[in-house]
Amino acid sequence: MNETGITIREAVAGARRLVKDPVRVEPVVRLSLSGRLLLLTIAFVMLIEVLIFAPSVARFRVDFIQDKLSEAHLILTALDQSHATIDPALRDAFLDDAEMYEMSLARPGRPVLSLIAGEPLAPDYEEDLRTLTLWDEIVSAFDVLIRGGDSIFRATDTSRMDEKAVVSAVIDEASLNDDLRAYAIRLFILSLFSSIATAVLVYTCLTWLAVRPLRRLTESMIAFRDAPEDPTRVIVPTTRADEVGIAERALADLQHQLRISLSQRERLAAVGTAVTKVSHDLKNLIATAILESDRLAAVGGEETRRITAGIVRALERAVALSKSTLRFAQEGLPVVHARAQALAPAVQAVAAELRTVFKGCEILVDVDPAYTLTFDPDLFHRALENLVRNAVEGGATKVSIKLATGRRAKLIVSDNGRGLPPRAVANLFVPFAGSARVGGSGLGLPIARESLRVQGGELVLAKTGPQGTEFVIRLPG
Repeated sequence: MNETGITIREAVAGARRLVKDPVRVEPVVRLSLSGRLLLLTIAFVMLIEVLIFAPSVARFRVDFIQDKLSEAHLILTALDQSHATIDPALRDAFLDDAEMYEMSLARPGRPVLSLIAGEPLAPDYEEDLRTLTLWDEIVSAFDVLIRGGDSIFRATDTSRMDEKAVVSAVIDEASLNDDLRAYAIRLFILSLFSSIATAVLVYTCLTWLAVRPLRRLTESMIAFRDAPEDPTRVIVPTTRADEVGIAERALADLQHQLRISLSQRERLAAVGTAVTKVSHDLKNLIATAILESDRLAAVGGEETRRITAGIVRALERAVALSKSTLRFAQEGLPVVHARAQALAPAVQAVAAELRTVFKGCEILVDVDPAYTLTFDPDLFHRALENLVRNAVEGGATKVSIKLATGRRAKLIVSDNGRGLPPRAVANLFVPFAGSARVGGSGLGLPIARESLRVQGGELVLAKTGPQGTEFVIRLPG
């Protein structure tokens, strides 16, 4: 229980309620991931079909015209080979069967052959297939579909049967429009069917491979959030070797670690609550022991006073250790109040404060007065003070604090102490386990690193040995 009377268990329960029922504005229409996936799949497949549909329709129109021109080439060539005079009725029959008003064939070194029904007609437009681009073909095809084929046009192209011959014909768009519209409808129906079939197949595969496993992961996270202490809420990973399987195993490992962490925190909370309840009685007992030690020292001799002084010091260390343990168990992550400011005054304040406490230690500061950054001065003061205090209490008589700028600025804190023992290095930032001196709580460095991490910094051990120890504070930003 903290000073406001709220236990850690109650705070965790309140945080769960806040996560479970966050304040937010619900959208009018909510579409699930699988629904959006289906719509996007259909949309993309339809887009691809459209990209195929337009050139296909354009190609059909060009092929239709080229077939007409090839037919005109055959008719004119056959009439030229017969060397006979064309009867008007036969001429009209040829043109009617070919659905053309006139046709002509031009060959190098030979006269132009032509076949015309009555008076020559003035076409509404002319189109030379030899100069058409793909875009022109698409525009012309859709123009015919939209207008409905109510024009007459002259088409010209190199003959398929003789690349040196040029064939020209005046064609009514009505016949072209009928065939083109029928082809477009068939192609559209086929494209729509293939789009839906492809979308359903792709959607089914993606749902089976991705959406269902993602839904399972989401359901597991929600269930675990509601009751993390329940071991049945931990996801059972599959044997998949892909990214989904990796995510499942990572989530299972994370949930196991969170369960262990929550269990440890609950135990610490229980210990903290118990210590809080007995702290008043413990203080009274210690005060009584100190008083009795003073009385014993007053009536006893020099040896008695020496012994009682040792007892008092031991009791004072016990009180300090109990206070630090209780404070660490009750405190959560510190709140950051960062602002842009100069770094040098913050470092000098820590050095000045510790010089008055440790008069036998020389504390040197080498920080550019013009260097500024955004940080929380209170948290920074706490971190640097714990670091320097640990160095002095570990036997250092000289501590140097130097600013090094570069890609990322850092403070180098070095001392001339005896160095850290291997056991302390292995548990350097583990609470209650990383102390290098007798009677230490092992909380100085963990608190220092936590105070830096919450504002974007870091604390690392650079080196340690008989010549001293060096820590590096990576500054925020």
